[in-house]
Amino acid sequence: MRIGVMLDGSAPLQSVVSQFSQAEEAGFASAWLPNIFANDALTVLALAGAHTSRIELGTSVVPTFPRHPTALAQQALTVQAATNGRLALGIGLSHKPVIEQMMGLDFTRPVRHMREYLAALTALLSGQPAHFDGDVYRIHLQLTVPGALPPPLLVAALGPQMLQVAGHMATGTITWMGGPIYLERDVVPTINAAAQEAGQPAPRIVAGFPIAVTGQVEAAKAAARRVFAVYATLPSYRAILDREGAADAADVAIIGDEQAIAVQVERLAAAGVTDLICSFYPIEEDADVQVRSHATLAQLALLQ
Repeated sequence: MRIGVMLDGSAPLQSVVSQFSQAEEAGFASAWLPNIFANDALTVLALAGAHTSRIELGTSVVPTFPRHPTALAQQALTVQAATNGRLALGIGLSHKPVIEQMMGLDFTRPVRHMREYLAALTALLSGQPAHFDGDVYRIHLQLTVPGALPPPLLVAALGPQMLQVAGHMATGTITWMGGPIYLERDVVPTINAAAQEAGQPAPRIVAGFPIAVTGQVEAAKAAARRVFAVYATLPSYRAILDREGAADAADVAIIGDEQAIAVQVERLAAAGVTDLICSFYPIEEDADVQVRSHATLAQLALLQ
C-alpha cells in the first residue's frame, strides 16, 4: 500500500508549494491537495512540479459541477505536461448545499451527471477527437497538449451507485471518513466487481484518514471530533459513518502510538486499500503530535 499525505491548501501559495517538496524529501509516495475555497489545486500542482521530481501529485478533489469537462481536461493535461506525468486527477460531486446554495447550480441527478462527466472527460483527456452527446453535455472537439498523457482519474465515491460508476469508468476511487469496516465490506467489493464487469484493470482505492500518533488517545479523539465536526452533518458522510457504526470522526480516525498506528495501517492494506492519504491534525494537549505523526507515517511509507 502506497502512503501519501494531505497538504494544507489554505496556506499561502509558496508555503503550499514547499509542502510538496517536504513530502517528497520525507519519502511519501504521493501528496494531495483539496480544492475547496482557497488555492486552486491544479494550479498549485503545476507549480509544485517544478520543485519536485518523483512524488505523485494529486487533487482530492476537484468539484465537477462548476467546471465544464473541457476546461478541466485542458487544465489537467497542462498539469501533466508541467509535472512530467505525475498528476493523479481526483474529482467529485462536492455536496448539494455547496453546489446549490453557495454556487447557485443545479445538483439534480448527481449520478447521471457523473456518468456523463466521466464519459466526456475521458474522451477529452485521450487527445483524440471527442464526440459526446448526453442529456447534460454535448461536446465535439479535440484537445492537444504536447507531452501530456491522460492522468489516472479517481472519483470521490461513497455510495454504491457512485462506486459502480467509478469502477466502470475511472481508474479508482477516493474516500474520506470511511472506516475499515466500510472499506472492506462496501467499497472494495463493489468497485472491484464493477471494474471486473467492465473489463477494467483492478482499481485504485485511495482512502483518506485523520491521523494522530500520540499517547493522548482521548485528547486526540476529542480533537478529531472538533476539527472534523462538519462531516458528521453532511448526508453522504453521515451515511458512511453509519455504515461503520461510527458516531463521528473520532471513531474512524487512526490514533495511537507508533505500534498501534502500524497495526491499523496494515489492516487497511489487508482490506484492499491501495493508497492511504494521511491528514495530520493538531491536539492542544500534545504540541508535537503533527511532527510525530508525519515522521511515523513517512517511515511507514519508506517501508512499503
